[in-house]
Amino acid sequence: MITLAEGLRLPTNGLDYTILALYFIVVLGIGFAAKRSVKTSLDFFLSGRSLPAWVTGLAFVAANLGATEILGMAANGAQYGAYTVHWYWIGAIPAMVFLGLVMMPFYYGSKVRSVPEFLLHRFGPSSHLLSSVIFAVSSVLIAGVNLYAMAIVLQALLGWPQWVAIVIAGFFVLAYITIGGLSSAIYNEVLQFFVILAALIPLTVVGLKRVGGWDGLTDSLTSSHGDAFLTAWKGTGIGEGNPLGANWLTIVLGLGFVMSFGYWTTNFAEVQRALSAKNLSAAKRTPLIAAFPKIFIPLVVVVPGLIALVMEPTLGKSKDGLQYNDAIPVLMRDLLPNGVLGIAVTGLLAAFMAGMAANVSSFNTVFTNDIWAAYLKKGREDAYYLKTGRVVTAVGVLTGMGTAFIAASFSNIMNYLQTLFSFFNVPLFVVFIIGMFWKRTSAAAGFWGLLSGTVAAMVNYFWLYKQGIIAIPSDQGANFVSSIVAFVVGALVMFVVTMVTKPKPVESLAGLVYGTRSPGMEELPAEGDDAWYRKPALLGWGAIVLAALCYIPFSL
Repeated sequence: MITLAEGLRLPTNGLDYTILALYFIVVLGIGFAAKRSVKTSLDFFLSGRSLPAWVTGLAFVAANLGATEILGMAANGAQYGAYTVHWYWIGAIPAMVFLGLVMMPFYYGSKVRSVPEFLLHRFGPSSHLLSSVIFAVSSVLIAGVNLYAMAIVLQALLGWPQWVAIVIAGFFVLAYITIGGLSSAIYNEVLQFFVILAALIPLTVVGLKRVGGWDGLTDSLTSSHGDAFLTAWKGTGIGEGNPLGANWLTIVLGLGFVMSFGYWTTNFAEVQRALSAKNLSAAKRTPLIAAFPKIFIPLVVVVPGLIALVMEPTLGKSKDGLQYNDAIPVLMRDLLPNGVLGIAVTGLLAAFMAGMAANVSSFNTVFTNDIWAAYLKKGREDAYYLKTGRVVTAVGVLTGMGTAFIAASFSNIMNYLQTLFSFFNVPLFVVFIIGMFWKRTSAAAGFWGLLSGTVAAMVNYFWLYKQGIIAIPSDQGANFVSSIVAFVVGALVMFVVTMVTKPKPVESLAGLVYGTRSPGMEELPAEGDDAWYRKPALLGWGAIVLAALCYIPFSL
């Protein structure tokens, strides 16, 4: 899943470990501070819907900026070059804007506690239970990836035994979420966002200086990998070859539409941050605020991968040598002095913990509210579900420790994560998008569309691609194709089933289908929310325009 080469041990000293210890102390302090606000299950699972937009916005982007993304996207930068920017500017920003402008009014206005609960209201218990199980499984799988990847990294960089790293990080994540609930996770994610930047910005600046600046970097990579390596679109014509193994159609449809929209609009680890906002206006602005830092993340994640490729030309060339996943650790080892090195290690650990905490907090919410309370233990007092949520948090952490070994066959961790997204998030997206915009869609169509889309993606990946029945140049290309297959199959099944089954009564769809409104969607904006710079439409379209402009230097 993630293997780091020998010889990456960092020359850390007491100063570096002091910085790391201070970070752990602050993390627990935030947990205890947040505990005072946890009185009900709503406080524990959704922060009492009380947080301001700037807090939920930063937590939204930090929850996604886990170390699996940092290591994985740096690995993609070294392996695929500038093609990696597609995961941000076409593979994130449009979907984040769509979530804020179109979908959050339905999520927040319907007052649901989770994404599966929305499916309960729209399609009924069958789709609700299936989606809840899918969310629970995918959450612990991804949480486990973060935890195990962190153990491998800390073993290589610091010499910690894997079990020590797993126990330490798992304990702190378990402690601050159990103590302070989602508020603790969110405020820690805000802290972690700035710690991560404090680690990555010096790494990028010093690395660029070492390779002769941007001109030196581009000259080196152009001479060794060709002109197309630093462009986003060259070589993506249908039938042409490129390192990514994908053409413009699979990039736009597979990554830019179905995978991207499937992840950002239905992934409860992200949507949960917006649902914790203090009002509908803040909920809509949460992913829109997050979109702006997301646009610039490639500068401190993808660019270091390119720098590492210049500094270590053998990266990824041999099975026994340095791998693409080693890109960030190599730069940390070769470029950073003590003190700054401690900040970098802390930032990497913070990123792992942020990614794990986001999935653990979404797991405890979905399992407690959508499985336990909905089907196993109905009608108990609120204190019972609050206690259950804390217990389930521990179960999620412990389960996550064991799940990442499933991914051991993947040499690039982002390939594994994108595979999971194509299996789980894309089928959910097709059910959401059709059910939200087509009133006629029946309850049975939601269930069978979700199930068939999931199965179709798995069949395409494990049978058609892995067995060599169809030729796809790379795992990432296969993920794009699996996403398209899942979307098309799910949509077709939903259409056919809808035509032969009875739809839900129109009066039961208020606030669940486009063109209808629920009482929660009539909420008046709070004081100051109507300021021009807080207009969701301005924020959303501004982010899309800025992302499009960022393509210009990589399209020439």
